[in-house]
Amino acid sequence: MAVVGTKQNKLIIVLSVIIPIAVALLFKVRIPGVERLGFLPPIYATINAVTAVLLVLAVVQIKKGNRRLHEKFIKTAMIFSVLFLILYVAYHATADATKFGDTNYDGVVSEVERAALGGVAYMYYFLLLTHILLSIVVIPFVLFTYARAINQDFERHKKIAKITFPLWLYVAVSGVVVYVMISPYYPV
Repeated sequence: MAVVGTKQNKLIIVLSVIIPIAVALLFKVRIPGVERLGFLPPIYATINAVTAVLLVLAVVQIKKGNRRLHEKFIKTAMIFSVLFLILYVAYHATADATKFGDTNYDGVVSEVERAALGGVAYMYYFLLLTHILLSIVVIPFVLFTYARAINQDFERHKKIAKITFPLWLYVAVSGVVVYVMISPYYPV
């Protein structure tokens, strides 16, 4: 089991590094000839919301002792998280970044637009920054937590899950809030 664990650990570390780098690099890619996929943001925001619900349901089920349902909810949340990532990258490969507060959709937030935002901009950027940073941090936590469960190392699984759950839940919920806050500024 130690050899399997070592291989899994190396794979988790590699994935935890490669995924954020790949996403960052894909932000620079534009798919030629493909129209902006503007319908995707509400879909991937909904996926984030469903992921948050699944995580809460998974915790409720494990506290009730229902390991099988807990596992189903977690696996579904993982699938939804991967789906979110695919749709998120697809959207950003077809659209320029939306500027928070850009009410005239010219790609620039003027002094007048910035003044109209007031302190809301600070809250938005705080949420966005913590969402992005924690979405990177949570990757190895999710993968290590899952690996410990499938290896039936439940004591270590429970210890790391106590960290993973709030991180993952924050990423899912903050993703929805960030979407709600920036959605008025998506180009029409």
